[in-house]
Amino acid sequence: MFYPNIGFLFTEYPLAQRFAAAKQCGFDIVECPNPYSIPLDELTLLLKNSRVSIASMNTPSGDPAQGEFGFAGVPGKEAVFLAHWQMALAYATALGVKKIHVTAGIVEPQQRQAALATLVKNLRAIAQQAAAADIILLLEPINQRDMPGYLVSHSDRVAQLIGEIGADNIKLLFDVYHIQIMEGDLINRIERYAEIIGHVQIAGIPARNEPDEGEVNFRAVISAFKRIGFRDPIALEYRPRGKTEEGLNTLKTLAV
Repeated sequence: MFYPNIGFLFTEYPLAQRFAAAKQCGFDIVECPNPYSIPLDELTLLLKNSRVSIASMNTPSGDPAQGEFGFAGVPGKEAVFLAHWQMALAYATALGVKKIHVTAGIVEPQQRQAALATLVKNLRAIAQQAAAADIILLLEPINQRDMPGYLVSHSDRVAQLIGEIGADNIKLLFDVYHIQIMEGDLINRIERYAEIIGHVQIAGIPARNEPDEGEVNFRAVISAFKRIGFRDPIALEYRPRGKTEEGLNTLKTLAV
């Protein structure tokens, strides 16, 4: 029902050790947003030895400390994005990853219209290649409190872009944390966008800790995903209050 994002969970360990740590906690799959620091041949062997697979990951996103989080919608960075896409595709096809979150980028307000056009152009350019590899591309609205200037921050905008691009393998990444902060009205949005939701992430709001605390009734939210027929495991993208293993015990409160 759930699986860990090891960019947030198991950070007590170096990245290469997080796969085995997740396996010891009973997980067969993980979300690994940034696997690229491990050479592909080493990562392939590491996953084989730990008996864990990567279900979802991000495109390379640059350096957040330098104001970067993706390039798919950054005008003038088209060549950078396409090079990053080829790297992501190489990792995904070698490792059997079937979902890739395409990070859109951080832009200045005056760039937004050009940036949205760039995003549409770039996604159209890669959608067929992804489909040929049976890969779903994900667009995620990210809140402006945590990431000021991120290009897409509302589910309505993502839905509009998906419709404009017109590729069946581009889906909405419904991160409950981000969407609650920016928009709220979670269950109505889950129902409204049932046909385009391709991936779900959860964290408690507002602190982004375990989802057993905060302002959202996650039992009701998870029930809503079940009602629309979403059957994929839900990714845990929260910052543990203490040790990762201890925080996982709170998941029993979410059983529906």
